Amino acid sequence: MEVWGKARLGRRTKELVPQLKPKEIAVIAHEDIDAMGALGLIEAQVAAVINACCSITGRYPNQGPKLLAEAGVLQLDNVGEGIFAEVRDGDMIAIRDRQVLLDGRVIATGRILTEHAILDYMRAASLNLDRELGRFVENTLEWAQREKDIILGRLPFPKLTVAMAERPVVVVVRGLGYREDLEILSAYIREAQPVLIGVDGGADALLRFGHRPHVIVGDMDSVSDEALRCGAELVAHAYPDGSCPGRKRLDGLGLSFHTVPAPGTSEDLAMLLAHDHGAELIVTVGSHSNLIDFLEKGRPGMASTLLTRLKIGPILLDAKGVSKLYKTGTNHPLVPLLVVVAIAIAVFLGFATPWRHYMRLLWLQLRVLVGGL
Repeated sequence: MEVWGKARLGRRTKELVPQLKPKEIAVIAHEDIDAMGALGLIEAQVAAVINACCSITGRYPNQGPKLLAEAGVLQLDNVGEGIFAEVRDGDMIAIRDRQVLLDGRVIATGRILTEHAILDYMRAASLNLDRELGRFVENTLEWAQREKDIILGRLPFPKLTVAMAERPVVVVVRGLGYREDLEILSAYIREAQPVLIGVDGGADALLRFGHRPHVIVGDMDSVSDEALRCGAELVAHAYPDGSCPGRKRLDGLGLSFHTVPAPGTSEDLAMLLAHDHGAELIVTVGSHSNLIDFLEKGRPGMASTLLTRLKIGPILLDAKGVSKLYKTGTNHPLVPLLVVVAIAIAVFLGFATPWRHYMRLLWLQLRVLVGGL
């Protein structure tokens, strides 16, 4: 097998993806490629991916290589850091068997990741999950003890122009499955008119579906200039010591923004912001909520997420996977059952707040289900 294309270099996948053009060859240094990094490369329609590092180390069953293989993207793995010294951005290179060629000479050698090999690596990696889970839990509990006063107390949130009090809020994170879930929730967004918060690239996801975010929260490293300029209020996530990684970019764009120093992830900060401003219901799309999600983000624990969800739990609805409830081939006998269940829930919950939003989501889901039959 031989693949030719222009080399596009970037050590961090999420920073490289916006620069990629179809049929180019991405040259990265990304150990344990995560699902979202892989989806970004697939959306960019790359011809191949050359990784200086190991795409699947076996520490845990990361999803990225599998997604790339299923999309038919050639993967040459573990070629070494030397490739960044040999290749310049825009050079025409070729992958022939296990080798990288530039001007007819071999400049690097790696291993081809086939779908079969990836599944074997993932099966082996699954055996390590118990050990990783043990480390993860210990780290989570240790940091939860350190951060509990900050997160369970009151962070210094700014007063925003958009009113959230007694309104539903949808927090969109560009996590695995966000497209499918956001597509299903689009009807709810149109009808309920919730406040929309995009977490970094989640703002671009909202714009792609025709929804303008009211607020953008994050490090501002994986959101487009277009989204930052869409008119949303900007809340830059700073470290607890006050240093703000997004400040330089936002200042360079001439945009005004608020800064909130806080531990944890930007999606935690977005949910806490909505809670602090009196949201009636918080619906999350694409959020990270399990061990693989957090390991793929490079986080050794989920202390802030655990504390955040404990704090806002009564008004939190995670829409992750909601699209899986709808299958076009669903058997007809399920529809009467779902209707009966919906009526029973309605009888008990009535018009209580915030349960009317749960009912609205359920009703919209039933409409989608019936419409697909």
